[in-house]
Amino acid sequence: MSTRLSVITTRTGDDGSTGLGDGSRVAKDSARVQAMGDVDELNSCLGVLLAEPLPQDLAAVIAPAQHVLFDLGSELAVPGYSLMKAEQVAYLDQQIAALNANLPALKEFILPGGTRTASLAHVARSVCRRAERSVVALGHDAASAPSLGPLPGQYLNRLSDLLFILARSLNKAAGQPDSLWKRT
Repeated sequence: MSTRLSVITTRTGDDGSTGLGDGSRVAKDSARVQAMGDVDELNSCLGVLLAEPLPQDLAAVIAPAQHVLFDLGSELAVPGYSLMKAEQVAYLDQQIAALNANLPALKEFILPGGTRTASLAHVARSVCRRAERSVVALGHDAASAPSLGPLPGQYLNRLSDLLFILARSLNKAAGQPDSLWKRT
């Protein structure tokens, strides 16, 4: 791999704009940049989660998502560019089914909590939901995202579900019961 970024500080964004992968410039508060930032934040949350001691089988389920999210960031950064594949959504569906089959049925809402790792999975899940909302909002703006298809939103939707199930699985693996919501 050649050096792609030799200078990090360019000062070109000092005017409140940022460059996209196609060379165009947009405002830093545009819907596209918001979606890119939310996906990047989600990827960082996954990095924190994966830095924790996790059962190897559960870490292996979530680790590939970091690469897909990086690809999604590239797709968002280059209007008209597409990297997402239906197989990536299908992989999440398979993992959701496999992990959920080992969990007790839900009879009540669950609060974020339990072990530290489960709590971090819940934080990642909530950031994932925000990223999904940002990507969906970008997709509604035909002028800003003419080629943004349904796969990015579908992937984020499934990933948030997987993170919820992962949180429950992490609690179960640690012998920690889910934190159930109690109506006040």
